[in-house]
Amino acid sequence: MNVEKLVEIYYAVNEFLIKFMPYMEKQLLTNSKRKPTRTCSLTLSEIMTVLIAFHVIGFRNFKSYYIHLQKFHSSEFGKLVRYNRFIELIQRTLVPLYCFTQSLSKTKTGCYFMDATAIKVCHIKRAYTHRVFKSIATKGKTSIGWFFGLKLHLIVNDLGEIMNFQLTTGKTNDRLPVENLCKHLMGKMFADKGYISKDLFKKLIEKGVELITQIRKNMKNAFMPLWDKLMLRKRSIIETIIDQLKNISQIEHSRHRSIPNFLVNLITGITAYALKEKKPSITNIYDWFTIRLIPN
Repeated sequence: MNVEKLVEIYYAVNEFLIKFMPYMEKQLLTNSKRKPTRTCSLTLSEIMTVLIAFHVIGFRNFKSYYIHLQKFHSSEFGKLVRYNRFIELIQRTLVPLYCFTQSLSKTKTGCYFMDATAIKVCHIKRAYTHRVFKSIATKGKTSIGWFFGLKLHLIVNDLGEIMNFQLTTGKTNDRLPVENLCKHLMGKMFADKGYISKDLFKKLIEKGVELITQIRKNMKNAFMPLWDKLMLRKRSIIETIIDQLKNISQIEHSRHRSIPNFLVNLITGITAYALKEKKPSITNIYDWFTIRLIPN
């Protein structure tokens, strides 16, 4: 494990928490009858660093990863607690982790891609006996087939940066979260046919976002600029990002035993991706467009 990477993650997290925690403490409810919170030898910055580093380094099993930290990297931390105790501490990081992820730098390029992916919590045949996500998971359908779980909605730019994300139930229509996801964006939004809607197009265009999708077979053909056609073909960038989130950051697996820890795992996976130096991008299309299509 790269110690420099651990230090880099810790520095970024700690600098954020120095400014964020005083604000968060002011928002907490005050109750004199509340029992004092149990102290811990690990700071919040160290807990968040351990969680994010798990996705960055690429371990496939968190317990093996934590045992590896205890054996070889205990000197980098104040005092690593036992594994069961650390699992209990994970829930404390939920709000700070989400805010830290949202605070990471993102470039508003004016060119965005939108898609949704299924987050399966178990095999659909075991949906009736599943208990952990019984209150929030539902059956849904994608182009691949039926699933039982949740949906992750993503918006990325052409540089491969995740601009915004939202989690919904599995049966939620892909078009419902779009307005909220595009709240602070302006430019062109490229999506698949599942986002076709006249009402949604009108609402977004009023906010400065032009929704561009392919047309269905039963729709009349419409004029589309060549640049938009080329960018629609580059929608694979968001599919590549989703693939990395699921297979490298492991945001989807069936071993969760609590909803808060599932949310932390999801957010830390997205955070780990955001901290990557090299991300899939389509910047080379600009050079291709200039050389091949624009005469000298």
